[in-house]
Amino acid sequence: MTSRPEHYTPQPYDPYAEEAAQDGWFNSDGYIPRQPQGYDIPETYDYDTRTYPYQQLADQQTFALRTVAVPERAAEPEYHVPETPDAGWDDTPSRRRAWLSRGLLAVLLVIQALLSLRLSNTAFQDEALYLAAGHNIIDHWANGTPLHSGYDSYFSGSPMLYPVLAAFVDGHFGLTGARALSLLCLLGASALLYSFTRRLFNERVALVATALFAVTQPTIVLGWFATYDAPAIFLLALSAWIIVRTGRAPVAAVLLAAPVMVLAVAVKYASALYVPTLLVLAALTAWHHRGLRCLPRALLLGAGTAGLAGLGLMYTDVLAGVRQTTTDRAHGTDTASALLEKSLEWGGLMFAVAVAGSVAYALRGRMNESPRSYGLDGPGWRWRALLGVTLTGTALLAPAYQIHLHTSVSLYKHLDFGLLFAAPMAGIGVIRLVGKHFRYPQLGIMLWVTALCLGVAQSEWRYGLWPDSTAVVKAIEPHLSPGGHYLGETYEVPVYYLRDKTNHSQWTSTYGIGYADKKGVVHHGDEGYRLALRDGYFDLVVLDGVGTPDQDASIERHVTASGHYRLVGRIPFRLSSGATGTYRIWVRTS
Repeated sequence: MTSRPEHYTPQPYDPYAEEAAQDGWFNSDGYIPRQPQGYDIPETYDYDTRTYPYQQLADQQTFALRTVAVPERAAEPEYHVPETPDAGWDDTPSRRRAWLSRGLLAVLLVIQALLSLRLSNTAFQDEALYLAAGHNIIDHWANGTPLHSGYDSYFSGSPMLYPVLAAFVDGHFGLTGARALSLLCLLGASALLYSFTRRLFNERVALVATALFAVTQPTIVLGWFATYDAPAIFLLALSAWIIVRTGRAPVAAVLLAAPVMVLAVAVKYASALYVPTLLVLAALTAWHHRGLRCLPRALLLGAGTAGLAGLGLMYTDVLAGVRQTTTDRAHGTDTASALLEKSLEWGGLMFAVAVAGSVAYALRGRMNESPRSYGLDGPGWRWRALLGVTLTGTALLAPAYQIHLHTSVSLYKHLDFGLLFAAPMAGIGVIRLVGKHFRYPQLGIMLWVTALCLGVAQSEWRYGLWPDSTAVVKAIEPHLSPGGHYLGETYEVPVYYLRDKTNHSQWTSTYGIGYADKKGVVHHGDEGYRLALRDGYFDLVVLDGVGTPDQDASIERHVTASGHYRLVGRIPFRLSSGATGTYRIWVRTS
């Protein structure tokens, strides 16, 4: 059965019916008109889709063409993740870091100066002695005035050095100027301590070491005390700085420290106690770069120092003074336990921190927390241990020597020499106590504040241990005459303040006498005082009962028994220790 095709059947016209689509194959005779694109184009009466399949706009007139550069689009910003640094700070030296450290050093020096400047009292016996001697020597050089005493035989330093310099300053600026000279020396010593500690370790250790040294009692007191000690400490600090600074220089450069060391010993003979420390330091600072060849460096420095010292002894007369005040000094009566207790009281805190720092440094040599320094422990533990023992052990030299002599005279002053060398290790001790990244800053602050409080209290106490002499100087001034003879316990003070009216040769001390009677026999001790007072040898007697209380009581009895003297004044005073006393002044009446 075959399929038959469907035939088209015409239908009646329906005017309302929708027109059939004109897209069929049969209704278009095979032609499919193309529909216009876009919007519908309205058909007009003459529109014929067969003739005009679609309409387009007529061509427009073409003008001159030009090439237009298409602007390039700006590259969009890209984000790159930076590499994570191994440390959040830069541990390398920089100008900013150096100036910040120097600024903190300046603050510490200002604090040190203020602590010294707050002290106030009239001239101490030693200050008056050195300044009056300096004026006498200057007058001898300038005008030929005879020297009143053999200063070389009992001064603890060369009388031609510090006394002359201090007297020159005193002549222009008074006692304040002479004390300011000491302050400048101690400030210079602190600055040099910072410098060579920074070179040995780093800025942080240097700042802490300087901060501790600046607030100790000896440093505060000696900073406003016109004696040999301040310039001697400065010269020792300068010697240490030269030795450390020339560690990488040629070996001969270390000889620059030799004249400074000799000058320090000449200024104060006790400085020779610290020369071995400087020689060991000369070897240790060159060990990193020279190994065993550092030993010739120390030997060269020792030879140069010995040679210059020998020349000085040959052409000066200071050997008697060295024996009298240093090597053959008379022994006292203080016990070892009492001296040890005083040493711990005045320098024990800083020494204990230095010991802790030495141990910590020997165990771990790395000096910063930067991850870049992991595995860089610096020199070996033997070198670190030797450096710690050398610097910290130096603080024991003065107490040991004074215990040997059984005397506390000048102990607090000599402690400052050793603390200068122990300060770097004390700085390490505080840094290790604070911990990495300032983990426990309160511990370091607490320790420094404790040292500050001790230094302030002890220096105030120390500066009030001698009476104010203003009133007694005014009281005795009218009784002085060019040819008079006077007996006084601390006669150096009136000699200094009244040097235009009296001199050392007119005075006799209560510490000893050599009185020659009318027959030429010389009498010493209490018998000498008794005979001199019986004969009316002294025109004026001034006692205070502080330095030699037992001898003063005996002299007072002899004065009363002689019948030649009249009491003209009693001036009471009070010391910082709580003790009280009275100046007693007698003048001869017959």
